[in-house]
Amino acid sequence: MVRPLSARHARPFRATMTTTPYPYLFRPLDLGFCTLPNRVLMGSMHTGLEDHARDFPRLAAYFRERAEGGVGLMVTGGIAPNIVGWLKPFGGKLSWPWEVHKHRIVTKAVHEAGSRICLQILHAGRYAAHPLLVAPSRIRAPISPLTPRALSARGVERQIRAFVNCARLARDAGYDGVEVMGSEGYLINQFLSARSNKRTDAWGGSAEKRMRFAVEIVRRIREAVGPDFILIYRLSMLELVEGGSAWDEIVMQAKAIEAAGATIINTGIGWHEARVPTIATSVPRAVFADVTARLKPHVKLPLVATNRINMPEVAETILAAGQADMVSMARPLLADPQWVNKAREGRRDDINTCIACNQACLDHVFVNRTASCLVNPRACHETELVYRPAARAKKVLVVGAGPAGLACATVAAERGHRVTLVDAAAEIGGQFNLAKRIPGKEEFHETLRYFRRRLEQTGVEQHLGERLGAAAILAGDWEEIVLATGIRPRQVTFAGADHPKVVSYLDVLQGRVVPGKKVAIIGAGGIGFDVAEFLVHEGPSPSLDPQRWMVEWGVAPDSGAPGGLAPARPEPPARELWLLQRSPGRPGARLGKTTGWIHRATLKAKGVRALGGVEYLGVDDSGLRIRVEGEERLLPVDHVVVCAGQEPLRELQAPLVEAGRSVHLIGGADVAAELDAKRAIDQGSRLAAAL
Repeated sequence: MVRPLSARHARPFRATMTTTPYPYLFRPLDLGFCTLPNRVLMGSMHTGLEDHARDFPRLAAYFRERAEGGVGLMVTGGIAPNIVGWLKPFGGKLSWPWEVHKHRIVTKAVHEAGSRICLQILHAGRYAAHPLLVAPSRIRAPISPLTPRALSARGVERQIRAFVNCARLARDAGYDGVEVMGSEGYLINQFLSARSNKRTDAWGGSAEKRMRFAVEIVRRIREAVGPDFILIYRLSMLELVEGGSAWDEIVMQAKAIEAAGATIINTGIGWHEARVPTIATSVPRAVFADVTARLKPHVKLPLVATNRINMPEVAETILAAGQADMVSMARPLLADPQWVNKAREGRRDDINTCIACNQACLDHVFVNRTASCLVNPRACHETELVYRPAARAKKVLVVGAGPAGLACATVAAERGHRVTLVDAAAEIGGQFNLAKRIPGKEEFHETLRYFRRRLEQTGVEQHLGERLGAAAILAGDWEEIVLATGIRPRQVTFAGADHPKVVSYLDVLQGRVVPGKKVAIIGAGGIGFDVAEFLVHEGPSPSLDPQRWMVEWGVAPDSGAPGGLAPARPEPPARELWLLQRSPGRPGARLGKTTGWIHRATLKAKGVRALGGVEYLGVDDSGLRIRVEGEERLLPVDHVVVCAGQEPLRELQAPLVEAGRSVHLIGGADVAAELDAKRAIDQGSRLAAAL
């Protein structure tokens, strides 16, 4: 049974309809046997802390901080109900009684902070990264090298019993409910879809038989846990894969799940093997909310909208329009654990916004590293990266107001140090001021807005548009000097490198040069791809226009087509581009694991020709001469944009060190190889925490 929050732990009810600018977001939600204080669901995120018992105290601290931040209901990362359901060998699992005690550390922390938490039951099915994987049919997933074993009829029953057993153990561990993961292409979704279910027995064939597995799981869990236990079902409402479920099948599933005893239906968007991005920064905010809204007339249960909902005005608009009853936010609560409290108090500009970069969260998880957050390196590191008040306030000079310098200055000032921030530019941001100009990276504006606010709140003294030399710095009485001076673009040395056709990416992104209609880009790292995106698009980005974005990617939720897909119709490119790299292999292979494919697909759809193993022979009036696989070619380009790497700017270091000053290098001034805002902000924050 769900235990009601004690008076000591319960958050006092406030008349939120009159005290918050977001009244729909903070309207309580009555589930019949309990009432949630607001409409925010912290969606499931795998952090890596779920996989080892030794990490559960850290996991508890992570959830406690978000519970204290005001979240009404949260969901854990995916926990397997048995060994064959593991995401990876020895991953998070709850199937034996002796595994319960570690989960009690988490539920106790959440309840003490006045919130509720559900355990997500996730069976990987054919997505499992281990040789014991099972599925409804023996069909390998396109994103996996492993072929699953097809379950027998008895094997299907065993999986259902495993779900039910996991739910019972979750209740014993103190969870307020469970979320059954029926979406994103995992095992339950594999049963639901004719794409992956080719069975001819009682568990396959017709839509009714394919959904029987999901319905039985929900029905038997409800019987096992009783009526006063939250049961969220994550329903795949838009699969975005060929051969996916049609809309009438999704409605049929939702009605059956409601009848089987679910409390809430959460929205699932896309399979992991889908060719359409669903949560990257280039996806428009709340673009899938209409999908949830389409289901509302068909069921009475509260529905949850999800994906790219990162600011309170976005959430409020969805709820006020009646598109959903709750909003799910996962990564936004990585970025700012106080998101809910700040929104309730009308402090929108204080929110550290999720920019959906995936660099420290999903990219980490997919290579078995603990998740974190680019804009908040404390995420999942709450017990070791602590911003305690400084034992003694020091005078600290931070030179450079890019991401590293901003993080260092604001954390140091928050701890009580007297910080002065100096930058030669007239505005803060450094390389972020270039990134925010890239189509699909408009969210970077939010990070700069947040840092401007933090500089004000923490009292950092700012001197912008001012370049300091070593002598001027030595004339001050700084106890700590932090050099966050950034980088300079690396120069190229081939014949004709000084030709007027050859320009730096800085010239292009800062608007000093408008390239012609035919352009070669030298360097196919992250900056090269960004410049390519900048040059093939013209006018407002599709990321700011949901309808244009859906046409570009072939998303048609109203078409009735299986999977909600239509032929992709990308807009014509603004320029003819060649993207070149000196090293052999596929350009872009080192981009982020969960976003690199999006950049490659976008540029391919725009007709960009990407070449690896290129030797640069020279530039003249006729264009760029190259050699590829022994063959010389002339690219008749108007401009050659150089994105061939960076070098650290650290000329100030040597004279300051020679003078005996305490000097620290962070960000690009420390390591310039492929600009890395994740490392820069983490490095700046950790240095400031240690000063």
